[in-house]
Amino acid sequence: MSANLHPTALPTLAIDNLSVRFGESAAVRDVSLRVEPGESVGVVGESGSGKTQVFMSAMGLLPPNARVQGSVRFEGTELLGVAPAVLNRVRGSKLTMIFQDPMTSLTPHLRIGIQLAEVLVTHSGSSWADAERAALLMLERVRIPEAKRRLRQYPHELSGGMRQRVMIAMSLLCEPSLVIADEPTTALDVTVQAQILDTLRIMRAELGMGIVLISHDMGVVAGLADRIVVMYAGRIVEQGPTAEMLRRPEHPYTAALLRCVPALSGPRLERMPSLPGQAPDPRRADQGCAFAPRCARAAERCRVEMPQLRALSRRHEAACHFPLSA
Repeated sequence: MSANLHPTALPTLAIDNLSVRFGESAAVRDVSLRVEPGESVGVVGESGSGKTQVFMSAMGLLPPNARVQGSVRFEGTELLGVAPAVLNRVRGSKLTMIFQDPMTSLTPHLRIGIQLAEVLVTHSGSSWADAERAALLMLERVRIPEAKRRLRQYPHELSGGMRQRVMIAMSLLCEPSLVIADEPTTALDVTVQAQILDTLRIMRAELGMGIVLISHDMGVVAGLADRIVVMYAGRIVEQGPTAEMLRRPEHPYTAALLRCVPALSGPRLERMPSLPGQAPDPRRADQGCAFAPRCARAAERCRVEMPQLRALSRRHEAACHFPLSA
């Protein structure tokens, strides 16, 4: 955890016993987690693990057919079930989200400058002239070259990496307490990925904001997160400080994700490791450990008794009957 955190303060985001269902399918199952002021948390898991749905719940962006139970509090204010006016005072200003596809998140027929300025006009009551000046300064802060010219351009005129920087700038204009970044480096080459993550790291230091970084790639979150939360089949299966999680994972699923991170050294033609099997049917993941069919350590107990998160050290928890250190 970084030095500027305040564990005794009110959590920026407090999620308790959150469950999300779509018909018979459970996308999120009894998830509880905290994000402290200024903390950077990486949330990792395969597609379908429920990681994005947790934070779409916090943003009030789930579709109408979603059934949500539990509690999501932002700086002490409950967000689930509140009036739209209450949610809108928080969302887009103090709590913002960067989506994985900036091309669909940006309005294609509006110039970049108008889209950025509109954020401040809407949430801060700024004049258009002041908002446009602030937009230019923010584009420069996120290191977009020729920022003044970019304000006059349309989204399709920018590269993928530049569009993502625009989305970062948009999310930071109101100087939020927490930014949720959902797969912000998807479809970008590795050089641009590194630049985007470096931008988030620098802006976090400058603004003192917290970050939730959602990814399927353990390698992406490792360099930015103070703490890592691993999700599988809608549940948290392990969480702890980043250094400890990378050095000594306790859940077999976490260890499998780490094995899938490409090594920087070694044979160029070496076959990439993969995780065998498939994620469970979301309608049938309530009996035993959902990871048991893919786990080499699974025993009969794993198939009939669902493991609960338990502390393995002061800040490291895993939901496994047979953790790797046992």
